[in-house]
Amino acid sequence: MNYNNDYELSEYAQERQWDVSAAFPVLMRKVYVWMTLALVITGITAYGVANSPGVLQAIYTNQILFWGLIIAEFALVIGVSAAINKLSLPVATLMFVAYSVINGALLSYIFLAYTSSSIATVFFITAGTFAAMAIVGYTTKTDLSSMGKYLLMALIGIIIATLVNVFFVKSTGFDLIISYAGVLIFVGLTAYDSQKIKQMLMQAPDAGEQAQKYALLGALSLYLDFINLFIYLLRIFGKRE
Repeated sequence: MNYNNDYELSEYAQERQWDVSAAFPVLMRKVYVWMTLALVITGITAYGVANSPGVLQAIYTNQILFWGLIIAEFALVIGVSAAINKLSLPVATLMFVAYSVINGALLSYIFLAYTSSSIATVFFITAGTFAAMAIVGYTTKTDLSSMGKYLLMALIGIIIATLVNVFFVKSTGFDLIISYAGVLIFVGLTAYDSQKIKQMLMQAPDAGEQAQKYALLGALSLYLDFINLFIYLLRIFGKRE
């Protein structure tokens, strides 16, 4: 694009800045609306499956179905994250919804393992903690990118430790230590992801489909942070049936 004088260049820059500032709050709203809807879908699915003995039995007694759902979860997350630029917004949204449903089905066991009151209590604890750390990540001027690298390495470590404990150690004490570590990791990741999403969407020139796909990706990241934080807190504070 050619500009005839400095005035036109300045006017274009002002219009560009207006576009960015106008798009940003719209995109941020979409992040939290999508995340909230995904949580609602997961909660409804989990409760529905927990109250459907036939479906519940099919999931947890049929090893092919159980591991198929787990593999499908990983495939959907990797697919959305890796191919977000190639996917259309409706397809990416449908994959996010499918992931929320499958995750809800697999989380249905919590309604059988823990009391309803403790699930509700831990959910509100999780919501408060998540909101506080999301605000910290959104408002802080400190660059959290270096912290994010260490948190991701710690996350890999905790996954390995969990697998070792499940198949070899089988220690309730070790499981509790892992749960506390998990809470710390996902508290940090919530702040880190909030800052990363903010920085990413601030650069969006408009609220078009491409920018909305990145907002959807941000919603998926925060959804995963919330769910994992909830699970680890439930292991610590949840009361067994």
